[in-house]
Amino acid sequence: MTSQPTPTQATSSGETGHHAGQDRSRYREAYERWRSDPEGFWEEAAREIDWFRPAEKVFDPSAGIYGRWFVGAECNACYNALDRHVERGRGGQAALVYDSPVTGTIRTFTYHDLREEVATLAAVLQDMGVGKGDRVVLYMPMVPEAVFAMLACARIGAVHSVVFGGFAARELATRLEDATPKLVLSASCGIEVARVVPYKPLLDEAIALSRHKPQACLILQRPQASASLVEGRDRDWASAVAEARRAGRRASCVPVAATDPLYVLYTSGTTGRPKGVLRDTGGYMVALKWSMKNLYGVDPGEVYFCASDVGWVVGHSYIVYGPLLHGCTSILYEGKPVGTPDAGAFWRVASEHGAAVLFTAPTAFRAIKKEDPDAKLLRNYDLSRFRALFLAGERADPDTVQWAERILGVPVVDHWWQTETGWPIAGNPLGLGALPVKYGSPTVPMPGYDVQVLDEGGRPQPPDTMGAIAIRLPLPPGCLPTLWHADERFREAYLTTYPGYYNTSDAGFVDRDGYVYIMGRTDDIINVAGHRLSTGGMEEVLASHPAVAECAVIGVKDALKGEVPCGFVVLKSGVGQSPAEVETELVALVRERIGPVAAFKLAITVGRLPKTRSGKILRGTMKKIADGEPWSMPATIDDPAILDEIGEALRSRGLGE
Repeated sequence: MTSQPTPTQATSSGETGHHAGQDRSRYREAYERWRSDPEGFWEEAAREIDWFRPAEKVFDPSAGIYGRWFVGAECNACYNALDRHVERGRGGQAALVYDSPVTGTIRTFTYHDLREEVATLAAVLQDMGVGKGDRVVLYMPMVPEAVFAMLACARIGAVHSVVFGGFAARELATRLEDATPKLVLSASCGIEVARVVPYKPLLDEAIALSRHKPQACLILQRPQASASLVEGRDRDWASAVAEARRAGRRASCVPVAATDPLYVLYTSGTTGRPKGVLRDTGGYMVALKWSMKNLYGVDPGEVYFCASDVGWVVGHSYIVYGPLLHGCTSILYEGKPVGTPDAGAFWRVASEHGAAVLFTAPTAFRAIKKEDPDAKLLRNYDLSRFRALFLAGERADPDTVQWAERILGVPVVDHWWQTETGWPIAGNPLGLGALPVKYGSPTVPMPGYDVQVLDEGGRPQPPDTMGAIAIRLPLPPGCLPTLWHADERFREAYLTTYPGYYNTSDAGFVDRDGYVYIMGRTDDIINVAGHRLSTGGMEEVLASHPAVAECAVIGVKDALKGEVPCGFVVLKSGVGQSPAEVETELVALVRERIGPVAAFKLAITVGRLPKTRSGKILRGTMKKIADGEPWSMPATIDDPAILDEIGEALRSRGLGE
C-alpha cells in the first residue's frame, strides 16, 4: 500500500478528569455554552479527534438537507479508534474483551492486536475488490470478527451495513436490495441460549430472493456448525486472512471526507419498507467522543460494558466506535442477561473484567429481576469498580430503575435516543456532574439538541403539556444527514410534519425544570425489548395469509419486553380452517417472514375491526383497551358495539383488565 498522510494530533482536553459527582454544576453551563455558540462548542469538541485535514467550515447550512458538519475535513474512523492509540502508547492496553458464555470462550485483544487483525482483514476486503464508497453487508453473530469487519470497512473507506444476525431471509433480502453491497460478510451460525441458529441457509435464501446479487461472500466457519460454500462466490474467512497474513498484506487507513458515510443501519419504516439511516464519519466521531466522558463519565483506560448487539445502533456506538475512540476497553458479550448460565451473568462479566459502567436495555433488567428478585446472585461478585448503570432502548419503568438502584447502590441512568440520532438525545450527564433523578424521565437534553413539545399545528407547548417531541434543526453532529439514497423519503419521514424540526415520532412533555418525559410513539412503530418494529410490516404478513380478510396489529404493554405485538384478524367467509388453526399459522408466518425478534405470539380472530366512518382502523383505542387504560368512545366511530366485542376478545386472552 502507498503511505497515507498522518492526521494532526488531537489536543486532548478530556483525556482525564473528575468522575461523576465531583462537580454538580457544569451541565447548565455546558448546555448554555452550546446554545450561545453551537459552532464554537463543536469546534472545541472536534479537537478530541485526529484529522487528516481540518474542516473548512464547522457547520455549513447550505450543504445537505439541513446543513452538514465539518465540511471540507478529512479523517478516518479506524485510525481514530485504533492506530492513534497504538502510536501514543496504548498498544499494550486491552481494547476488546470477547466474553462468550454460550461457547465458554474469553479472549482479549490489545489495541495493537486489534489493529493487526483489522488491517489484515481490510487487505482481504481490498483483494476481493472492495474500495472506498463500496458497501459491505455484515450478517454476523457477536464474535470479534464482527468488530474486525466494521473497523476494516472504515479503514479502507467502505460503507458497512450490519444486519441483525438471524434476521429472516426476506428481511435480509430487502436490505441487500437497498444497500447493493459488493460483498457480504457472514458466519456459519449464531448461538442462542439452547440452540444453534444456522445463518448460511438464511443468507443463501436472501441472496436468491434479492434482485441485487453481491459479487462475493466471506464466511466465518464456527465450530458449532459448518456451512457449505457456494463455488465461485463464497470464500472461507480463516483461509483468506491466513493467506493475507502470510503475504504480509496490511491495509493502511484511507482518508475520507468527514461528510462521507461510515455506515448504513436499517430501521423499520412505517410502510414495512426499511429505512437506511446514513451515518457520516466526522460528526459521528466528534459526538461519540464527547459523550463518552461528559455523559457516561468514563476515562480512557477504563472498562466499558455495553450489553447490546452490533446489529443495533447501540452496538455500533457504544460497543465499537465510542469506547475505542475514547481509548477504553470494550466488552463484547455473546450471551444473555439470564440463562447463560443464570441471572448473575452481567455481574460475573462486570466483576471479572472490572467494568466501570454497564449499558443495557431495561428489558434485560426486568428479566434479571424476574429470575432473581432479591439479587442473591449479586452477592457472589465483586463490583467495587462498578459505578454506573445506563438503560436505553425503551422506556425504563420507575420500578425497574428503583430496583436496580437498590441492589447496585450506584447511579442508574435512563437515557433516550434513536437509531437516527446515533447518540443520546437526553440523559443524566454523569461526567458533567449528575443531576437529581426524576423517575420516568431520561433527564435533560444533551448539548446539540433543542427539544421542543409541539401541538398538531407545530406550535411549541408550555411545560408539562403533552405533545409531539421534536428537535429544532439543525441536528447536532452524529445524527443522520439523510437516508441512504432516499433524500425525499427522509424529508417526508422526519422533516415535513413540523417544518424546521426533526420529528422524533415520540410523544411526551418537558417539565418546568427542563426534564424530558417520553410517553409513547406517535406512529405504528412498537418497541419490543429494544427492537423498533413496524406493526404495518406485521400487518402485511398477516394479510398475506389466504384465510385473512383484514387485520390490525397493535403493541400491548408487557412487563418484560416493554411492548409485544397483538394481531387482530377477520377471516374470510367460508374458510374451512378453525380460527385456532389460522391463528397458529399466523404466528408461524410472522416468525418466518420477520423473525423471532418480533415476539409475535398472539393472534386473535374477531368478527369485525373498529373503524371510523372514513374506514380508518381505530388502533389507538384498541391499544388503550388492551392495556386496560381509560378510553372514550371516538366521535367518528362507525359502530360503537364493535369495541365491546374487541374488549371481550382481549379479556378471553387475559388482556384489557
